[in-house]
Amino acid sequence: MEKAESSVLVIGGGVAGIQASLDLADKGVIVQLVEKEPSIGGKMAQLDKTFPTNDCSICILAPKMADCYGHPNINVWTMSEVIGLEGSKGNFKAKVLKKARYVDENKCTGCGECLEKCPTKGLPNAWEQNLTTRRAIYMAFMQAVPRVAIIDPEHCRFLLEGKCGVCKKVCKREAIDYDMKDVEMEFNVAAVVVATGFDVWDPTRSTEYGYGKYPNVFTAMEYERIINAAGPTHGHIQRRSDGQEPVTMAYIQCVGSRNPRTGHPYCCSVCCMHSTKESMLAREHIEGIKSTIFYKDMRACAKGFNEYVERNKRDYGVEYINSDATVQGQTEKGNPIVSFDVAGKSHQKEFDMVVLAATLVPSKGNVELAKKLGVELDEFHFFKMQNRTLDPINSSRPGVYLAGYCAGPMDIPESVAMGSAAAAKAMEALVQRKVFA
Repeated sequence: MEKAESSVLVIGGGVAGIQASLDLADKGVIVQLVEKEPSIGGKMAQLDKTFPTNDCSICILAPKMADCYGHPNINVWTMSEVIGLEGSKGNFKAKVLKKARYVDENKCTGCGECLEKCPTKGLPNAWEQNLTTRRAIYMAFMQAVPRVAIIDPEHCRFLLEGKCGVCKKVCKREAIDYDMKDVEMEFNVAAVVVATGFDVWDPTRSTEYGYGKYPNVFTAMEYERIINAAGPTHGHIQRRSDGQEPVTMAYIQCVGSRNPRTGHPYCCSVCCMHSTKESMLAREHIEGIKSTIFYKDMRACAKGFNEYVERNKRDYGVEYINSDATVQGQTEKGNPIVSFDVAGKSHQKEFDMVVLAATLVPSKGNVELAKKLGVELDEFHFFKMQNRTLDPINSSRPGVYLAGYCAGPMDIPESVAMGSAAAAKAMEALVQRKVFA
């Protein structure tokens, strides 16, 4: 185990966790980066572009992912989760469970031959928002880090029945290991940075939006994968019902947020800008497409955001309507019918596609993780800050620091800044440990 005075545990391999890890590692600190998914990158890796510059998201993130994985001071533990934390600031003992991948990370080259030969097909691909399927052995995504295959133990015929074994037969590197077991590890660390990100709320819980009932109603994250060149439709925007390009599109804001009935009375902070960006991209993909954004309040308060919205109206012809909106039905052609109010009068309008800006919520694992870390959550199950304005980095337990959306709604630049701030706080713990030990 590493010495506590030179080690920090970072939980979560999204952009905030990556930033914190790189900042610490560049200062000579040994970082144990724990990520529950098969690859680091988090939700940012699923986005097509980022606002307000509309730069390629993975083009920004991939170099950071590679730098993080290749850094001599960072140990990246994917398929892993923290199961316990004992001790105090400056001298923690963290227990981590690394789940079996059934593929040797040191041998796999990511060639993909096993993926092509696996006979178990048609499994839902969660990373692609279930818009496409995968096999029992798969790669998390094209730019995955580490670029190593993973076997799904719930669907692998060999692990379930002792039959098949095709992937092992075709693997020239002999990387397939059906006997791999979960491993429990322990690390001595001086500080902990929590950067577990967020989940996307499931809009099927509110029937007024028609999601799951009307095929041409999509979530914003589904839309992100559709317009992505590496996504299931190779960047072609198309309807779920017939595969046709839309001519008219609607974007509905605050789906599940700012609504006490859903348990999310807060604003998720990003959906106004997110939908503005998505409507811009629609015009770049399909010439002449007409987009309408339905919003409660246009919250574009950060630097340059208001100009971004005005540019969308002026240069892209996007219409903004200040109204709650719901999807009340569809036409015989499968066009969703959006109901809304203007000046107290009810209106209905059909669109080829509707995109829902579903709210972003705390990760579902926060409650259990908080118990294991011995820290408090707020009333919404975000990790509780000492003070959102004056002390947003410290959690309720000394030596455990917060970074990114796990502590509350924020966008990518804020998450990156908070990752760096958490790294600075962790460095303080390291310095104090050396001075007062």
